[in-house]
Amino acid sequence: MLTNQMPAAVHATTVLDRTEPAPGIVLLGFYAPELAAVTRPGQFLMAIPPGGERTATALGIYEAQDRRVAVLFSVCGPRTRELAGLRAGDRLEVTAPLGNGFDLSGSPRDVAVVAGGIGIASLLLPAQALIASSARVRLYYGARSAALLVERDRFAAEGCEIHCATDDGSYGRRGFVSGLLAGAEPRPDLVLACGPTPMLRATAAACSALGVPAQLSLEETFACGVGGCWGCVVPIDRNSAQAPRFPGPDKGGSDTVNARVCKEGPVFWAHELRW
Repeated sequence: MLTNQMPAAVHATTVLDRTEPAPGIVLLGFYAPELAAVTRPGQFLMAIPPGGERTATALGIYEAQDRRVAVLFSVCGPRTRELAGLRAGDRLEVTAPLGNGFDLSGSPRDVAVVAGGIGIASLLLPAQALIASSARVRLYYGARSAALLVERDRFAAEGCEIHCATDDGSYGRRGFVSGLLAGAEPRPDLVLACGPTPMLRATAAACSALGVPAQLSLEETFACGVGGCWGCVVPIDRNSAQAPRFPGPDKGGSDTVNARVCKEGPVFWAHELRW
């Protein structure tokens, strides 16, 4: 994965804009030129609730351009509800950029970007970077219903080909987005995905059957977000370049080690995960 070369810092920002693409889903933009300049596709931030009464919450960085950074999130608890209550002019502190993002160094020419629900929030930046390099980008987007396929028009405006699936059949193909990906023609060179764990598992299986490498951005609840607490681990092949350095098998270790999603991830190669 693309290693984060920039140390994280606390950025004092000011909210610029707030919209609701769908009920319970908020797009929050804020003034953070220094953060926008160093953010890489697939990284995240820890948003510190203004009231200071709750712990920070991890959010994928959706947009990062010029002076503006934005996050797209679902309101699902007291922390995100507090963030959703912010309006233009309000202050917000964030710790960022965090994590290792997508590795686009292989210059892929045809990429499938696979999003499940609010997982779309981590995929605009890599899609933009790929399109800027003249790659073909196809978005495979799944949600429970048509109303929750937020921002699909934004991806289309950026130049992505759009393919959608909904659980209830209200838009696109009825069923899961992994099934849509399994029938992709022509076969992509690379798959980038973010969404709930069951969807990522199914996507990894579909990519294995297609013989296509995949990078998965794992969704996880972080306690610290900086790798200190080891509360967000996932088993990974010890030989992975992302694996923490522990004694090898010849010293009594296992072929599998735990990697921190917030530190070594959140993006991992699908074939290296040992779920």
